[in-house]
Amino acid sequence: MQIKLLAIGKTDHKQLQQLMDDYQKRLGHYIKFCLEIIPDIKNVKNLSEAQQKQKEGELILNKVSTSDALILLDENGKQLDSVDFSQYLQKHMNSGIKQLVFVIGGPYGFSKDVYDKAQGKLSLSKMTFSHQMVRLFFIEQLYRGFTILRNEPYHHR
Repeated sequence: MQIKLLAIGKTDHKQLQQLMDDYQKRLGHYIKFCLEIIPDIKNVKNLSEAQQKQKEGELILNKVSTSDALILLDENGKQLDSVDFSQYLQKHMNSGIKQLVFVIGGPYGFSKDVYDKAQGKLSLSKMTFSHQMVRLFFIEQLYRGFTILRNEPYHHR
């Protein structure tokens, strides 16, 4: 199985990017992982919130194949602790899917079309984080999940 994280807009903080690169490298010991950035939409100030969500939704759905399992990182999604998240990952690996795609949406969330296509929603916290921080937190939690599955000590440091 491969895991892909889709996110809208580039990371403009070098320190965050360095940390994400570090965790992506570590993840490579466990699973094939890629972070795919969908470029920001141009001229958003001329678009309504609904139009922006629709355009972002089209870009997201163009990056997902029909055989992928699509999971949205959404404030209203299910909250899991790290051990439960590791079991969630294991369940998906056992299901035989080729690619598990997690998506961080734009500032207004997801379009109805994206919600309709998704097989699940997860929330990282009830708190609000910047979309760039969410990338780092999520990649770290993926790494943590795999160390838990392998019974490695990282989780308890």
